[in-house]
Amino acid sequence: MTAESVSPPEADEKTTPTPPRMRDTMGTFASGVTVVTGIDRDGAPVGFACQSFASVSLEPALVLFCADHRGRTWPRIRESGRFTVNILTAQQTDLCARFGSGRGRKFDGLHWELSRWGTPSLPGVLSRVHADVHDVHGAGDHDVVVGRVLGLETMADREPMLFYRGGFGIGTPAAVTTVPDPWGWGDHWG
Repeated sequence: MTAESVSPPEADEKTTPTPPRMRDTMGTFASGVTVVTGIDRDGAPVGFACQSFASVSLEPALVLFCADHRGRTWPRIRESGRFTVNILTAQQTDLCARFGSGRGRKFDGLHWELSRWGTPSLPGVLSRVHADVHDVHGAGDHDVVVGRVLGLETMADREPMLFYRGGFGIGTPAAVTTVPDPWGWGDHWG
């Protein structure tokens, strides 16, 4: 029997891929958390929290992330053509909350530096991946962004931030840490 010879089952109430069911099901896959940063054409720093980040190829060195193309930040980074992926530590829920919101000025009061690649480098992160936008593929309400890696930095040797079932950490539901809502956490991840 091949996959082509099997008729797909009819979706039922328990399996229909609704947005809430998609969020709940995909939330069972633990992922790291990053902040993608760039400088827009007006010279302002911009960034957004992103959990959909992965290595694509070692040679050539390519990475990918997914970003909501309806958001405010990704289109500004896309225009500039260059970005940095700042990989967060488990202790950086403040940065995640700040950049995970569609509200507020994300860089206000935050110490950051301009990397030699011309993109914002956030403090205290595990590592950074600096890249040029290589290719962009539209996929539903998001863009799949492939970046050509320009440079890599490893900054710290700490536990990574993991996002799982709507919170941080893995364990029993009581062990998962949720984030306070000063920045509107989670209302607009890239």
